Amino acid sequence: MDALQFTPTTALLKAVLSLTSLCVSVCVCVCVCLGSNYAMSNGGGGAGASSSTHLLDLLEEPIPGVGTYDDFHTIDWVREKCKDRERHRKINSKKKESAWEFTKRALAGVIDIVADWMNDLKEGVCLSAMWFNHEQCCWDSNETTFAERDKCPQWKTWAELILGQAEGPGSYIMNYFMFTFWALSFAFLAVSLVKVFAPYACGSGIPELSSIKVLICIWSKTKKGLSIKTINNVHGLSLGKEGPLVHVACCCGNIFSYLFPKYSKNEAKKREVLSAASAAGVSVAFGAPIGGVLFSLEEVSYYFPLKTLWRSFFAALVAAFVLRSINPFGNSRLVLFYVEYHTPWYLFELFPFILLGVFGGLWGAFFIRANIAWCRRRKSTRFGKYPVLEVITVAAITAIVAFPNPYTRQNTSELIKELFTDCGPLESSQLCQYRSQMNGSQAYSEGSDAAATPGVYSAMWQLSLALVFKIIMTIFTFGLKVPSGLFIPSMAIGAIAGRIVGIAVEQLAYYHHDWFLFREWCEVGADCITPGLYAMVGAAACLGGVTRMTVSLVVIVFELTGGLEYIVPLMAAVMTSKWVGDAFGREGIYEAHIRLNGYPFLDAKEEFTHTTLAREVMRPRRNDPPLAVLTQDDMTLAELQNIISQTSCNGFPVIVSKESQRLVGFALRRDITIAIENARRKQEGIMLNSRVYFTQHAPTLPADSPRPLKLRSILDMSPFTVTDHTPMEIVVDIFRKLGLRQCLVTHNGRLLGIITKKDILRHMAQMANQDPESIMFN
Repeated sequence: MDALQFTPTTALLKAVLSLTSLCVSVCVCVCVCLGSNYAMSNGGGGAGASSSTHLLDLLEEPIPGVGTYDDFHTIDWVREKCKDRERHRKINSKKKESAWEFTKRALAGVIDIVADWMNDLKEGVCLSAMWFNHEQCCWDSNETTFAERDKCPQWKTWAELILGQAEGPGSYIMNYFMFTFWALSFAFLAVSLVKVFAPYACGSGIPELSSIKVLICIWSKTKKGLSIKTINNVHGLSLGKEGPLVHVACCCGNIFSYLFPKYSKNEAKKREVLSAASAAGVSVAFGAPIGGVLFSLEEVSYYFPLKTLWRSFFAALVAAFVLRSINPFGNSRLVLFYVEYHTPWYLFELFPFILLGVFGGLWGAFFIRANIAWCRRRKSTRFGKYPVLEVITVAAITAIVAFPNPYTRQNTSELIKELFTDCGPLESSQLCQYRSQMNGSQAYSEGSDAAATPGVYSAMWQLSLALVFKIIMTIFTFGLKVPSGLFIPSMAIGAIAGRIVGIAVEQLAYYHHDWFLFREWCEVGADCITPGLYAMVGAAACLGGVTRMTVSLVVIVFELTGGLEYIVPLMAAVMTSKWVGDAFGREGIYEAHIRLNGYPFLDAKEEFTHTTLAREVMRPRRNDPPLAVLTQDDMTLAELQNIISQTSCNGFPVIVSKESQRLVGFALRRDITIAIENARRKQEGIMLNSRVYFTQHAPTLPADSPRPLKLRSILDMSPFTVTDHTPMEIVVDIFRKLGLRQCLVTHNGRLLGIITKKDILRHMAQMANQDPESIMFN
């Protein structure tokens, strides 16, 4: 034990140095970004492009605020791409040499340390150093053993501190009460902060990141959300902190993007930063940098250019490096659940692995339906108006039911780690109480294939109860108004089921090693089955069934555990869970919550196979009022303001005249309002009867006319258009791949109507309701 001893001073010094390293890394990253702000990569196109294709009028001074977006609005990717090209043209005309770099930092180490300490606070406190959790408190103890390494005089339970006794009914009741008290306190603190300060901090944030809509639009909300996310996972609820950590990383990316005009003035570039930030978030949440990049590509990013790939990779690399320097897990490893199995997997084990995949798919389909039904009921009833009461009620039920069972009482991450661990001579878990093959006495067997003692069967019974408990509580917990992730609870459910199956197969192989399935590999005394591997495969299968991830999930799991040798079982289980889950509905839990919340998100996984045309979806439809349009040079300011006040459109097509209906361009409502306010503030003579024109030159006016208002600088001269006979299958594909916000419909150059993303979503929902074979979560 001498090699494992640490003094409190040494541990404190180590923590201070780690935090100092984090601060230095963040400062270096910010300095690099400040330096790289003046050097950009070469942009396409020359400086002499035709003015008809310019988004902004380069001859005029840009109007402050034009080109920005309100909260709860999607962005126009084509428009933002044009703005970025204009910025490149200006830079390339003055400076030829360029370079670009973006880095990322990580707060996950500090969050992990604080979360572990607050979680152990529910059971006791360290007298030698209040800031130590249970494991750190016993580092410098000379009285601990490998069998009882967590029992040391420095760590005191609440019963020992308050009642002065460690055993007996009184101590059990006191520990029970303090466990429930701290769980309710942390839950109340989390939901109160979310309700009062940062409503955007609730949930995992991944549905919002996927739709890139409600995401962190205001500085104050972002900063408050950061602190509230830290409290997650210490209130005892069946939730995880990995999803919120991705949101935290994106909050940091959003804050840093405001420091550099390249990102703060262009929403599309900011979304690329957020894609890299989400990769960094997964990197620090699981210690899986490659999986983080694939997760950002597969699950989060709506728009993922090729150059964002290596930038996300670099961001995940820096985040993983900073996390490794902090060493929050105390094992000098980056991964959260490091495993080291000593036996390979055999071909006959593919059958139970596939069964675990089937279980994961069934669990995923059941969970999505049940959770969405409960969340919809919460939204439609008065029960949803009392989020604090709901969180306190669920936290109380969770704490009261969880305490008697040791597998539900402990932290979910620690439970998964125990379920993944392979049994060995140094393991003290009840799951590893096998009979030694040498003398028949109860001991820890060096091989995993041995006869199980009653302790193992008792543990399996407790795990079965824990499985039922977590299935029920996760359904009612995910979606509460607290920071909540779904990765760890889903993995815990799969790990429990996998460990139970693994032990069952192990005992079957031990007592029936002469069966044809086990005859070749499972001889008496030989290691054959690894129950921890089954837990790992089950965790991946259940997480895949809930999220419907495939490639990124497999990479995350083998990076998370270090089990690269077992990638084939992981792939088989994940694909099976996806196939089974897709048989009941193609939506994952995040897509289902996006649809439930009404976010305008076009899922690339959903196919559009109907034969409708653009004219059947566009607005205005038959019996609708005519489309609100602006003429290019014969409207007054009063008429323009009247149109804006009487409509709720986000933008207006600009035409030559009411008679010709020839399309000129498109102007956003927000840009028009800002331009009018800016003109009234800076220009004299702007009156209600002033002529508004969108042409290059002012129209001929009488001498006594007031000063006209030129709005050409806010006009998009190249709006995306389709003909009225364009199939909607092509229109939907265009919206998905180009990230359009709206599309104008024309016929022989004459404007007919407009199609927005919400129109497409509404049409797809209507067609799905008419199609009995389409399975949707309505």
